[in-house]
Amino acid sequence: MGVKVRMRLQVESLQARARHQAVAHFLHPGKTAGTAMKQALRAAARPSRYRLRLHTHGVRMSDLPRGDKFFFVVRDPVDRFVSGFYSRQRQGRPRYERPWSEDEARAFGHFSTPQQLADALAGEASARAQAIDALGSIEHVRTSYWYWFADPVTFRNRWNDVLFVGFQESLDDDLAVLADRLGIESLTLPSGDVAAHRSGAQEPLSDTARAALADWYRADYEFVDLCRELSSG
Repeated sequence: MGVKVRMRLQVESLQARARHQAVAHFLHPGKTAGTAMKQALRAAARPSRYRLRLHTHGVRMSDLPRGDKFFFVVRDPVDRFVSGFYSRQRQGRPRYERPWSEDEARAFGHFSTPQQLADALAGEASARAQAIDALGSIEHVRTSYWYWFADPVTFRNRWNDVLFVGFQESLDDDLAVLADRLGIESLTLPSGDVAAHRSGAQEPLSDTARAALADWYRADYEFVDLCRELSSG
């Protein structure tokens, strides 16, 4: 996808600039309220300051022309894991219908809850090996934030192009900032679980499970921390 996407986006960017328009891209790491954000952006009035491009999971920061703005949402990596696990366990239903891969079928054959997978990750060698295999097999669960944002140096070097970073735990409040930067009067997230592609009620993880997963996703926590650092600078 990369070369063709980059070429297409470069052409679109040049065309927009020829019309004295700026472009703002929404990047969509899995299970970070992206579906809800797209619903909100499509329902709002057209931005006065930017031409919006709302992307699928496959488009990354490296695909975006330098000088174009981009924005995205992040969430706690363990919470993202839990949401991703349940979403793929349901095969994306009820909003989507995406059957399991063979690897996902094997993973869900071993683990029926996030707690079970996390317990195995914290367990003996054979159980941990099964857990690591599952973590590398399940869509969303297996994909780090760094897939979209490369590495700390590259991300810092693109920071001037970042229009907005939303944090899912405060997203309703954060949207006022995004609306102002886009030149939109207001943005409102959809309220229904299906429209927002949210999971329903979830069993809380044990402290041991959260600790094991936090260690596994430590690189993703570093990304979230970097976003907080740069956003507050």
